[in-house]
Amino acid sequence: MEYTPKDEKLIAERFGELLESCKKICRSDDDWEIIKKAFNVAKEAHKGVRRKSGEPYITHPIAVARICVDEIGLGVKSVVASLLHDVVEDTELTVEDIGRMFTPKIASMVDGLTKISGVFDDVESSEQAESFRKMLLTLLDDVRVILIKIADRLHNMRTLGSMPHEKQIKITSETLFLFAPLAYRLGLYVIKSELEDLSLKYRFPEQYAEIEQKLEATKLQRDSLIQKFDGPIVAKLRENGVDFDLSGRVKSVYSVWRKMQAKQIPFEEVYDLFAVRIIFRPSPLISERTQCWYIYELVTDLYTSRPDRLRDWITYPKPNGYEALHCTVMGPGGVWVEVQIRSERMNEVAEHGVAAHWKHKEEGGDALSDEKFDAWLGRIREALSNPGENAVDFLDNFQRSLYASEIVVFTPKGENRMLPKGSTVLDFAYDIHSKLGATAIGAKINHKIESIFTPLKSGDQVEIITSNKSAPDVGWLDHVVTSKAKQHIKNYLRRARQVGVARGLQMFEQKMAQLGIAPSARVFRKVLPAYNSANKDEFYKNLASGAINLDNLQDVLRQNSASKYLKFWTLFQGGGGDKSADPERQWDADEGRRFEIAECCIPIPGDDVTGYREKGKIVVHKTNCNELVRLASQHGENIVGDIKWSSHKAMSYLSVVNVQGIDRIGILMDLVGVITGELGINIRELRIQSHDGIFEGEISLYVTSIENLNAVIANIRKIKGVDKALRSA
Repeated sequence: MEYTPKDEKLIAERFGELLESCKKICRSDDDWEIIKKAFNVAKEAHKGVRRKSGEPYITHPIAVARICVDEIGLGVKSVVASLLHDVVEDTELTVEDIGRMFTPKIASMVDGLTKISGVFDDVESSEQAESFRKMLLTLLDDVRVILIKIADRLHNMRTLGSMPHEKQIKITSETLFLFAPLAYRLGLYVIKSELEDLSLKYRFPEQYAEIEQKLEATKLQRDSLIQKFDGPIVAKLRENGVDFDLSGRVKSVYSVWRKMQAKQIPFEEVYDLFAVRIIFRPSPLISERTQCWYIYELVTDLYTSRPDRLRDWITYPKPNGYEALHCTVMGPGGVWVEVQIRSERMNEVAEHGVAAHWKHKEEGGDALSDEKFDAWLGRIREALSNPGENAVDFLDNFQRSLYASEIVVFTPKGENRMLPKGSTVLDFAYDIHSKLGATAIGAKINHKIESIFTPLKSGDQVEIITSNKSAPDVGWLDHVVTSKAKQHIKNYLRRARQVGVARGLQMFEQKMAQLGIAPSARVFRKVLPAYNSANKDEFYKNLASGAINLDNLQDVLRQNSASKYLKFWTLFQGGGGDKSADPERQWDADEGRRFEIAECCIPIPGDDVTGYREKGKIVVHKTNCNELVRLASQHGENIVGDIKWSSHKAMSYLSVVNVQGIDRIGILMDLVGVITGELGINIRELRIQSHDGIFEGEISLYVTSIENLNAVIANIRKIKGVDKALRSA
């Protein structure tokens, strides 16, 4: 279908906007000519094609190119590759043709983009893990290919409103699971926040709108507080001759929502809604690091700092090159305020991430100079080249590594090693060398002997103690977090012919994955006695040998909790909740097994839920369940988005509330009185421990709905001495 005059006008306007953006990167007539040539080739290739929104398709690559220039900071080659990124896939033009028409480097970038095209954008695709592994190989060749892919995803997210709801769930799940973390790891913080906000907007539109409205409603109050906070800092910095810019940054809608979810608090109790950023122009006579600490001293002369919230990323930059000094101080009105201190150079890296390495030097296509980022790429390269790791395991491990906070640990000789937060002595040993990890029996942490399973903290100095008689066993897998350590342990188990244990472990993990349940201590407390196994090794060996089977695993996991689900509530798929409307799409506890409650998040009536189609049944998850996000990112075609609770309520439903507070005489009686006396709710189990004047515990009780549970939690929080009351799972 030919474009109309209105379409042609729109295309010309969008391309004109791109050319305006390119003024800051074009250095010669040749630069302008190659961009115009790429546009003409792309326009002809996509002639008559339209997006789901109805706009001419060529407007999409133009928008991607503008994002690369304006929001990421890439140059001419990236603009050309962005304009051409779908051409090879949609026309008879080949990569070789692109090389002859443009340059070999541009052809290589287009080739990389063509290879990863469809890995995520094909919404019918279900086997994505192996494809993503191949996609990452392009990152090792030229990171700009991944940066352009992130720009492509950002524009698709900005125009997601034209997609059906179930495809929105799949695409937002992919975005939250991989693209937002990848943007974060590559230093694109602004884009990462927008990807998260847009994902929230389409997954939970009502909650997004509510938080956005409340942020706007509190803007004047927040601005007033910022002015009171900034005034003394501005005067102090000027008085001491610091050349600087100062700005405020409001927490993103998604960040506010995540904090509300994690702490189970209302918007009004999220206090750290904004941060202040000081960007200074460095003096040639003093190092940037010294100036950062000097400004820190000036700020903390004015406001009291919170020592546990000091973040020194100038001594030990993040793997993506991010450098800054973050501190949290007590501002006016008793509000904690984060202050970020960085130089103009640091800010350039913070704003554009790895793209800053290409600024003004794209012509040479230089490799990244940042050693820590190179080290991170090296770890990816090692993982990608290891054929032993299952593709899905690799994808999960890679995703976790993107967001993982780092700690700095030292060898006996003072060499520093960056490891993910939560790493143990074993992770450190394997990071040094696989043989050191395999023979580790202990460690000296700061000259004190500790177990190989001891978690490490930033600043620890670690010396590994080894023995040639030591060897890895399957239990080690529970005490490491790095992909390198896990893979070496698994490889050893295979090489050492512990086939039974390894195979049993794999069988169990596969079965648990089918059930949508993550292995945990709680799971093994039920599984081991049910299958007469003294430990995990015995259980895995018996499973591999066929001495036991997992046919009744689901029943075993449900033991002692059969009364969770009573026969008075109904789930339905579509049909508006009228049971007579479509009996084939209905289910309740009396009628069969069409729906099944997910063990990972255990939704109860009133929770927002989404279904996941699995082996003839629909497993129902809370819509904000992290496991659902993972599943939807890899198998989006199995998502069933129109699952709802009927108007019937559960007469009783087991839920767990974790409590913590200041211990005092009578606190237990008050808890029981509020739950059973005031609210008339039955308690199944109550476990409370007291130590050092603090009590903490777990209350299992029967509620009828999410509203009923929220009322219980709200009343518990009102009890004198109670500090926290949170729903478990």
